[in-house]
Amino acid sequence: MKYHGLKGVLKVNEPLAKYTSWRVGGIARQLYRPTSVADLSHFLSQLPRSEPLLWLGLGSNLLVRDGGFAGTVISMTGLLQTLTINETEVVAEAGMYCSRFAKQTAKAGLGGSAFFAGIPGTLGGALAMNAGAHGSHTWEWVNAVQTINRDGEIQVRNKADFEVGYRTVRSLQEEWFVSVSMTLPFMDAQQAQDEIKALLKQRNASQPANQPCAGSVFKNPEQDFAGRLIEASQLKGLSIGGAQVSEKHANFIINTGNATAADIEALILVVQQKTKLAQGVELEPEIHIVGEPA
Repeated sequence: MKYHGLKGVLKVNEPLAKYTSWRVGGIARQLYRPTSVADLSHFLSQLPRSEPLLWLGLGSNLLVRDGGFAGTVISMTGLLQTLTINETEVVAEAGMYCSRFAKQTAKAGLGGSAFFAGIPGTLGGALAMNAGAHGSHTWEWVNAVQTINRDGEIQVRNKADFEVGYRTVRSLQEEWFVSVSMTLPFMDAQQAQDEIKALLKQRNASQPANQPCAGSVFKNPEQDFAGRLIEASQLKGLSIGGAQVSEKHANFIINTGNATAADIEALILVVQQKTKLAQGVELEPEIHIVGEPA
C-alpha cells in the first residue's frame, strides 16, 4: 500500500527482536516510527481499519512469537517524550520512559512517582496495563489522558472513562494513549530523589536488571507473591533452551543468550503447571503474547 505525504520511517518485513526487551520475536509485515502525533494521525488515517496493530514502547511486558506479527507495528521508542510541569500538574507524552518521568518529576519537587523509576517501559505501556510497584500504581495519579483511534482522531478521556484494576485497564473504545495528565503532591526535591535512589538500589539487588527479560512474568495472586510461589516450587534456574527462570528473582524469565520466543513461552507454561501442582495456585501471566508461532 502507498501512503501519501508520509513522514517518519516505514520499514517492511522488519525483525522485532531488537525492539523487545527479551530480544526475541519474528518479523513484522511493516513497522512505522512517527516523528510526531500529527505524523501518527496522518498515517493511521490512511491505514485500512482491518489491519492488525501492535503498539511498542520499550518492548517490555511483551512476548512476540517467532513467526512474527502479520500486521503493522507502531514503534514509539525514543519518540513523544515531552514533559510539562506546572506546580503539581504534570502532562507527559506516552513515549516518555517511566524512569525518566520519575527522575524529572522528583527533581521538580514532586512526589508519588518514585515507583515509576523501576518500571522498564514507557508511560504509554504503564497506562495500558496499570503498571505498578512498591504498593503504588499508575492510574492512582491520572486525571485524564489523550488518545488516538484507528482513524487518527485525537480524543481526551477522563479517568472515569476507563475500568481500572490490578494490571488491567479496559475501555469501550479502540484507542491508544498519546499523553497523560497527572496531579502529583509537592515533596522536597532531595528527599524525592533519594527515594528513587533507594528504590533502584533495592531493585538492582533483587531483580536481574542487566539481563534480557520483560519484567515480572506473572501477576501476584491476592495476598501472595508470584515469585515466592515459584521459588517455593523449587523452579529457580529451570531452563528450556535459552530461557531460564532467574536465579535472582523467580518471577523473571531471562534470555541467557540464544532463547527463542518458543523457549520462553514453553517455560511460562511449565512454571504455571509446576506451581499449580506444588502450591495449588494457578498463576496468571502479566505479559502479553502476540504474533504467530514459527
